[in-house]
Amino acid sequence: MTEHNPYIQTFDDPREPLLEDLGGKGASLVSMTAAGMPVPPGFVVTTKNYLDFIEGSGISAKIDEHLATIDPDDVAAIDVLAGKIRDALLNRPIAETQRIVLKEAYEDLMARCGGGDVPVAVRSSATAEDLPEASFAGQQDTYLWVTGYEDVREHIRMCWASLFTTRAITYRLKNNIPTDGLGMAVVVQKMVNARVAGVAMTLNPNNGDRSKIAVDSSWGVGEMVVSGEVTPDHILLDKITLQVVTEHLGDKHAELVPDAEAGTLVQREVEPERAQRRSLTDAELEAVARMAKRAEKHYKSPQDIEWALDADLPDGENLLLLQSRPETVHSNLTQEPEKATPASPAGGAFDLSSLTSAFLPS
Repeated sequence: MTEHNPYIQTFDDPREPLLEDLGGKGASLVSMTAAGMPVPPGFVVTTKNYLDFIEGSGISAKIDEHLATIDPDDVAAIDVLAGKIRDALLNRPIAETQRIVLKEAYEDLMARCGGGDVPVAVRSSATAEDLPEASFAGQQDTYLWVTGYEDVREHIRMCWASLFTTRAITYRLKNNIPTDGLGMAVVVQKMVNARVAGVAMTLNPNNGDRSKIAVDSSWGVGEMVVSGEVTPDHILLDKITLQVVTEHLGDKHAELVPDAEAGTLVQREVEPERAQRRSLTDAELEAVARMAKRAEKHYKSPQDIEWALDADLPDGENLLLLQSRPETVHSNLTQEPEKATPASPAGGAFDLSSLTSAFLPS
């Protein structure tokens, strides 16, 4: 069975969701599924899959060797190194045993979703992301509305490669996050046909007030909210009474929606009347706030959640929890809640010329 394979862990797998196996995002989804929260089904390609791949392909030692001496301020050198590492990760062959268990996991998920090639999200889940001491969210890649086994497999490799973008390498170096032992898990999860989506935080992000819940929402798939491409509705609620404290309606001028013929997500303009009204009803807003409180109670710390209302499900069953991560700005402050501690840079000299053939096949 795939759920007991060290390379795959389904969301409803009874095994403990370990960060070192599943990364921050994957561990959270497995934990929330076990707690009975409404998480769309999926599985995690574990870090062992990634680590066995880079060991078996012969590039692991070369990655460690060159990253140990690179200067985090030398963007040109990091660009060259990052490109060579990603090329190696995308083009070296994957062992047959790993391919077999991945295909089995994919087919099992498709069967659970009703058969056929149901669209999925393929999301990076690095072991260093969402740590309390470093806000790492968004450093690796997410791919939406991926269909078919071959495309899913290649997007998993693209998630592995996203560990080594210039941005991700620089971030780790400047925040003293070691690459040694760094793993990349990948989440494969059924896509939600989102009518409305967004994020919610179980505190006021402006001042850290834990008696409030902040909800951002907009039309369509929530990626445009997360990426900042639209200005969402922003509502602040009292955490106890769930009454609205302040409300600002955003200019929700565009939305991401599925295109059945194209088999992908497309961006379309939102008509002015809908763009200018609140994207959540009072009942939906209260349901999002209650879900956020439930996530905070489960993790015993302030949370930053992603949620969606599925257009294919009936009211009362359509609110789904896509992700929950620790809030990492105000939650880490003790004495001075208005000031964050700056990260310390690290690094040393790096020789660009040494990259000429470092990641070419032997």
